[in-house]
Amino acid sequence: MQKTPDQLSNQPITWLDRKLVVRVLESIQDLIVISLCIGLFGVMVLQLKDMFISLLSWTDFNFHAITADILFVLILVELFRLLIIYLQEHRVSIGVAVEVSIVSVLREVIVHGVLETPWVEILATGAFLLVLAVLLVVRVWIPPTFEGIDPETRIVQAYNSHKQEVAKN
Repeated sequence: MQKTPDQLSNQPITWLDRKLVVRVLESIQDLIVISLCIGLFGVMVLQLKDMFISLLSWTDFNFHAITADILFVLILVELFRLLIIYLQEHRVSIGVAVEVSIVSVLREVIVHGVLETPWVEILATGAFLLVLAVLLVVRVWIPPTFEGIDPETRIVQAYNSHKQEVAKN
């Protein structure tokens, strides 16, 4: 018996294994993240070397530059931690990303100085920091989809159970 074109279009493509493609793409993505980790680690080592050299030369001691360097190293450490979390859990941690953003903004404020910054920029920076703080607080109530809780699946299950109850009545 010959198959109709409708029956042929409903058959899955057997030569393309989607799970294999996804695994290969995830492996490539992991290699990219690992290379970012190695590069970031190299930048941290170079920054620490420069910072210690500037600390040892007391002739041109600049408090703002050293503070900016220390905060920059902390930002790099947090970015490294963000990449490690991604490698372990295959997700981007909202909390760590927000913490990196907060430290980055504070570093810029410290480097440029609050007194030399126009009031509009200080106001915008304060509003941005407030939004980031609210995001840090709100993320506690966001369900973690990475632990097997899939909101879409829960909604579909609730819809199907409601549909079954309506069908019974």
